[in-house]
Amino acid sequence: MAAYIAKRLLAAIPVLFGLSIIVFLIMAMIPGDPATAILGSYATPENVARLNADLGLDKSLPQQYLIWLGNLLQGDLGRSYALNRPVLDEVLERFSATLILAGTALVLCSILGLLAGVISAVRQYGLADKLITVLVLIGISTPSFWLGLLLILAFAVKIRLFPASGMYAIYGGGDLPDLLHHLFLPALTLAVVATGVIARLTRTAMLEVLRQDYIRTARAKGLTERRVIYRHAFKAALVSVIPVIGIQAGFVLGGAVYIETVFQWPGIGSMLVNAISTRDLLLVQGGVLVVAATYVLFNLAADVVQTILDPRLR
Repeated sequence: MAAYIAKRLLAAIPVLFGLSIIVFLIMAMIPGDPATAILGSYATPENVARLNADLGLDKSLPQQYLIWLGNLLQGDLGRSYALNRPVLDEVLERFSATLILAGTALVLCSILGLLAGVISAVRQYGLADKLITVLVLIGISTPSFWLGLLLILAFAVKIRLFPASGMYAIYGGGDLPDLLHHLFLPALTLAVVATGVIARLTRTAMLEVLRQDYIRTARAKGLTERRVIYRHAFKAALVSVIPVIGIQAGFVLGGAVYIETVFQWPGIGSMLVNAISTRDLLLVQGGVLVVAATYVLFNLAADVVQTILDPRLR
């Protein structure tokens, strides 16, 4: 297992290298002059030229990339001109809030999706299966940002059961109950679409496993239906669902960008939106690169878990 993990980590290196090139080129292709956007009313030709030299924008693209990559390998993502602080410090501070939101949403969608898929498969064509199918289709078809606005309108404006924005209360709070109170609506919004995807694929995997001969043999031996479903069928179906959960982790991380904007969650998504509006290139590059690297690690973890559950993959 250690050799497999090491092999997967080595395979992730060229992926991360390719991601760094893509992130750098995308930011380089954005139209406009970053120095002019940063300086604003102070954008005289002399100031623009001086800032371009400070940012290294007066060099060719390959030179800019090599300088940025060299600093990146040393743990230096540069300095944010808009915030006047190191990019790495700002990204890590914001990313902790994003991990809380995305991690909660991922756990929520995994539990609800697996449970709904198992129930739907066991009760195939029954009332529970039809009801879950309708709810899943509605969830998959509903835009997350629109759902977030509806939840704010219903539970924050009308009922006033949950707060509409922020991570903690402005006055007081700051503890775990306060965090959970603010976390419920954005995490639920972020988890809805992923829950539907996981539920549908879990149902398909369960139905395929339940038709296998060894399941009939287990029932013929007199095992209880609960033991057959959860001890044998679910474990086998989980091998096919784990990679999907890894993919949904990337969806959840990507969706956090606009969900954090809707709920004013102080994570990396809202940071990226502000950084793009101010043309803070180094901050955008650092934030996108950290999110992309985290997605790669999530998929690596999913591959490892899948290998543990299915010895045939080893």
